[in-house]
This record gives sequence, C-alpha cells and structure tokens, in this order.
Amino acid sequence: MKIIQLLPWADWFALGFFVLVWVAYTLFAKHWSDGQHSILAMTNRYRHLWMLQTTARDPRMLDGIITQTLSATPAFFCSTTILILGGLFALLGTTDKAAELVREIPFAEQTPMLVFEFKILVLVVIFVYSFFRFSWSMRQYTFVALLIGAMPPPSSFENEGVVNRTHYADRAAAMTGLAAETFNGGLRAYYFSFAALGWFFSPMVFVLSTMLVAGILYTREFKSEVLMLLQE
Repeated sequence: MKIIQLLPWADWFALGFFVLVWVAYTLFAKHWSDGQHSILAMTNRYRHLWMLQTTARDPRMLDGIITQTLSATPAFFCSTTILILGGLFALLGTTDKAAELVREIPFAEQTPMLVFEFKILVLVVIFVYSFFRFSWSMRQYTFVALLIGAMPPPSSFENEGVVNRTHYADRAAAMTGLAAETFNGGLRAYYFSFAALGWFFSPMVFVLSTMLVAGILYTREFKSEVLMLLQE
C-alpha cells in the first residue's frame, strides 16, 4: 500500500506505541483492580449492596428508575459518537482546508495529504470502537432491568426452598458491573482519541500525549479523591 511507503518510521513507531499503551493500560486496569482499590472495584461493592436492597424492596420502581438513569449515559455517548463520526467523514471531504489549517501551526510537521487522511481514519476507528462499547453497555443495562424484574417478591426469599437471596443479588450486581466496565471502555476510547489528536502535529507530540492520557486515567481510576470518598 502507498500509505506504508509515505508514512515515516517515526509515525509508525508512535502509532504502535499508542496501541500498545492503550491495550496495556486496559489489561492493567482490569487485573490490577482485582487486588487493589479502584473506582470500578469500589463501585462494584456498592452495586452489590444496591442489589441486596433490591431483593428486599417491593415494589421495585426505584430500582427501575436507577437502571434507566444509568443506561441514559451510554445512550447519550452513543448519539454523540455518531455525530462525531459524521463530522470526521465530512472532514475527509475537505481535507485540503483542514491540512492547510494544521500547516499554519508553527510546530506542526508537514505531511502528505494521504497521510493526513490516514490519521483521520485512525480517529474514525477509535470512535467506531467506542460506539460499539457504548451500545453494548446500553444492552447490558436492559439485561439488568430484566434481572430485577425477574426477582421473586421479598417475602419468597424468607421461605425455605427458594433460591438464595444472595444468588440473585450477586448475578444482578455482576451484570451491572459488566455494563459499567463496558461503558468505561468506551469512555477510555474518548480519552485516547485526544491523544491521537497529537499525531496531527508530530509523532513526538503523539507519544507524549499518549503517556499523558494514560497518566490521567491512572490517577482518576486509582488515585482520585472520588475513590478516597468511596473507601470511607
């Protein structure tokens, strides 16, 4: 392909570094939260407490409202992502003006038009990935609503021979945690899309912005004030 010949090795290194950091941080955040305190791990505890309360609540209208409110956030990001993708595809039709604007920035490197379009396509891939994460999170919240709706009445949990109350709470809390983790993956793609914007200036800016975004994500997920409040 012509893009392989036009794209300098420094850009390929920066792109590979970007993908490596994103994948490595995702795996790190997933496994590190199992043994360490993180926002996801702490909120999962609250989700379990919520579902325990749900098994004892009748009627469960409040839980349905909470689930609907939680699903509204990924729905908002889904529609926003579609608008962003539309803007990026529109930008592909006016790359001349966009590239000219970037060239006027003093520290921005001059790139061929094909390379500029390739960078836009990388952003398209990132937002397509985030769209699938957000839409899957929405569906998972509908499954949470189904689990809540399928719960027996609170009185039946007190009778012998009925499926254990904790079993229902664990299953519903695990599903809610999966929905939150999926949403977190889509939101993480938004963060790394800002790092990808640095590629339009230079490979070095791309690498630095990738490291900066990874540091911000780590701080917010493992060292934030919100996490300290949740631990209290």
